Amino acid sequence: MSRGRFLRAAAGAVIGGGALLGGVGAREAAAGPRGGSTRKRAAALNISLVKDLTGPGITDRFGMAATDLGVPVRTPDGRLLFVFGDTWEDQPLGNDWRAPVALYSETTDLAQGIEWSGAVGGDRARQLWQYDHGNPEFDTVLPGDVLTIGDTTYLHVAVQKPYGTVVWTEIWKSTDSGATWEHTGCRWGKPGDPGLSPHFQMVTWGQGDNGYVYCWSTKFDGTESVIMHRVREDQITNPTAYEPWTRTGWGTWGDEAAFVLTGKYRELCLRPIEGKWLFTGLDLSVPYGRIVGHILDVPDGDPGPAHTLVHGVTWPENDPKAGRVAQPYGGYVIPGSTLNDLHIAVSQWENPDGQVPDSWSYHVMQFRIQGLTG
Repeated sequence: MSRGRFLRAAAGAVIGGGALLGGVGAREAAAGPRGGSTRKRAAALNISLVKDLTGPGITDRFGMAATDLGVPVRTPDGRLLFVFGDTWEDQPLGNDWRAPVALYSETTDLAQGIEWSGAVGGDRARQLWQYDHGNPEFDTVLPGDVLTIGDTTYLHVAVQKPYGTVVWTEIWKSTDSGATWEHTGCRWGKPGDPGLSPHFQMVTWGQGDNGYVYCWSTKFDGTESVIMHRVREDQITNPTAYEPWTRTGWGTWGDEAAFVLTGKYRELCLRPIEGKWLFTGLDLSVPYGRIVGHILDVPDGDPGPAHTLVHGVTWPENDPKAGRVAQPYGGYVIPGSTLNDLHIAVSQWENPDGQVPDSWSYHVMQFRIQGLTG
């Protein structure tokens, strides 16, 4: 199945309602009280397109005119690193297929828009580690999330064959701010490894202040709800150290996890911001999808209302400057954001039906959302 058909099938399969549900059960004393259950109406937001982050005239100088995702992280040396997915030199599905690749930015004023200062690999963005696409074991490797702990940056990826079918997931690491990467030995799903839970294919991480990293995850195909695990910071590369959140507390790897957010989701991002936890991602429980945000007091707290950060629309209605995007996905929080001044990286897939004369819809954009409060 092609990427375009896969995304359209995922969106079509999940049109319908999606309820919200916080995790239930006993909480750790160190993590504080459970999030309040009082429902509040989603705030009116000021949504604006800051700029296109990739495309011809922007990232073709790095040999990556066509790319998506752009999962951002602050590196140990203080720069921003954005990790991208399937990338081609020119048009989508064109020449020199690479994934993942990454770009650096030294931008400090997010309102002025991200500017690129360089690529991992030099003048031309290099695939972060060497492998051949379409080999007998797998076709491509796509980033899920990236996290810096101390002097090490960790990257969780989904290994796929074909696109949309996850055969295993794994963690890579860099100790030089993303310049080079090595496998950590942490893998799920390959023969001899711990089993790969269907809901642990697309993962996002958020680092708490209590020694734990919290992981929200779901199936890659966008047809399922979101579960949660936690893992000690010093055990992040131990595949069986991830403890699922159940309805009675924290279990051990392999136990059934409770949903922290029910609905249909893809491309997840969980971040601690200003004493709260912010989840953003693609919500496919509504027609055409949308990028949403939920604010929580604690990672397994009440998600509260869904704030629409970017509206999904049909191609004839596509108007990114007005916050309306056809086939949106991603929605990754850019470091330096606040709840009231949030910046996210949002992707758009190539128009599959020729409804608009734009062959460069496969790109990443920066959106600014003002007015989101806890």
